[in-house]
Amino acid sequence: MTCDTILRRRKERGQRAYHKGASAEKSVALDYDRRGVDLLETRWRGQGGEIDLIFLDRGVYVFCEVKASDTVDSAMALLRPAQMQRIHVAASEYLGQTPDGQLSEVRFDLAVVDGQGAVTVMENAFGHF
Repeated sequence: MTCDTILRRRKERGQRAYHKGASAEKSVALDYDRRGVDLLETRWRGQGGEIDLIFLDRGVYVFCEVKASDTVDSAMALLRPAQMQRIHVAASEYLGQTPDGQLSEVRFDLAVVDGQGAVTVMENAFGHF
């Protein structure tokens, strides 16, 4: 296998993963919308990292990590402690832009999309470190 073939396959894999993630995020955003929750940001990036979706739910800022996999359990297993820590750092940075800052009410949700496209939202899936 040539170096060009390896690079092309890696690029194709990355594009598939990007589109799969974007599709999962869209499904999750629609699920929250059906429940009357306002979407504030998609793929918000700060110095501390990226947050997939940020919502405002009756005065509570919701930082949502989205995972897609064949099953709910395998999607849940994709969220690692180091990633949770990066999300907390980024959320703290985001809260610095809000009227109440660090005193804002917050929630950290995990939303998973299984192989059939079903969305499962776990509210307060992970808390502060």
